[in-house]
Amino acid sequence: MITCWSLFASILFKIFTSIFIKEIGDTGGKLSVYKNDDTWPWITCSCQGMLTCVGVGDICNKGKNLVVLVSAEGWFHLFDLMPAKAPEASGHHDAPAGEDHRPVFKQHIPANTKVMLISDIDGDSRCELVVGYTDRVVRHVTGQLVALKKWLLEGQPGCAYAILLCTWNKGPLPVPEESKRETTALQDVILHQTSGRIHNKNVSTHLIGNIRHGRSNDNSGSSLFALYTLDGTLKLMEGADKLLWSVQVDHQLFALEKLDVTGNGSEEVVACAWDGQTYIIDHNQTVARFQVDENVRAFCAGLYACKGGQNSPCLVYVTFNQKIYIYWDVLLERMESTNLVKVLEAEPEYRGLLQELGSQRSRWVGGRGPETFLLPSP
Repeated sequence: MITCWSLFASILFKIFTSIFIKEIGDTGGKLSVYKNDDTWPWITCSCQGMLTCVGVGDICNKGKNLVVLVSAEGWFHLFDLMPAKAPEASGHHDAPAGEDHRPVFKQHIPANTKVMLISDIDGDSRCELVVGYTDRVVRHVTGQLVALKKWLLEGQPGCAYAILLCTWNKGPLPVPEESKRETTALQDVILHQTSGRIHNKNVSTHLIGNIRHGRSNDNSGSSLFALYTLDGTLKLMEGADKLLWSVQVDHQLFALEKLDVTGNGSEEVVACAWDGQTYIIDHNQTVARFQVDENVRAFCAGLYACKGGQNSPCLVYVTFNQKIYIYWDVLLERMESTNLVKVLEAEPEYRGLLQELGSQRSRWVGGRGPETFLLPSP
């Protein structure tokens, strides 16, 4: 029986305008692409081997998004989901029943892939492919699958993180031949600890960066990032050494996302545990959490719903019972706690109505008591 192992959802506006596309990959090497609110796959793709990485991006740097599948055995597949004729928004793919979408490119790369990133990592306005492996190796590959850089980590950071330097655009430093290899490895990988206490390097760690902190159009260089460990430690960092907050939860976290659930332009940190406990934490360490009814095997969050020409936040869960739950239009009015008086004070008619009623507003000394209103006797 095939179980859902990896989950990747993305809105492919450069491929399908104003259409909600979500992709589900499993350990059997099959990728199912769902569109809008249809519960039947719109397109299916097959990957040779056990599918471990799914990505969407302009990997060929030709202004067109492509779907990238990589298996644990090292098979790299490239799919073009742009149909010859654009279908209706609610229509299905017109391929014959039971036939998978065929890849436009296939090649073998080093095996044991674990994670994949398609992004501009060196600031040259071109997308690069970065692949992480289970043997502590990270490789930077061009769109032509030419390996340009290899980083080797000494081990699991363990609630720390490592900065991998992009040195291919810089001239080599003068280094003696006998220590050239070791010195280069140290210069290309910089390990940072997030606090003074000793961390267990055997604890799995996950990090998500470029967290937006406002409505500024230029958040590509945001220095905010969050990281968690499997034992329940969750941290928000600014820059290399500034810890904004640290939260310890009593659940084993396994997924970390960023999502603006209040619509104020700042992205909150969203973390999910195996038992379905979901945490939403803002930059001021205000926590909102809720419980999903089933144990969760995969989770992602993003602006995946499209309604009225705008995107709204979604939470997507894959359970151990072969079910996919999509919570769409997840919007919170605010993250911080409030009361009725604070809400009324934000209304322009509030003070005017109090004056018309002839009431007097009082508060306990020091402002620590409850709000009281003294109304005149009838």
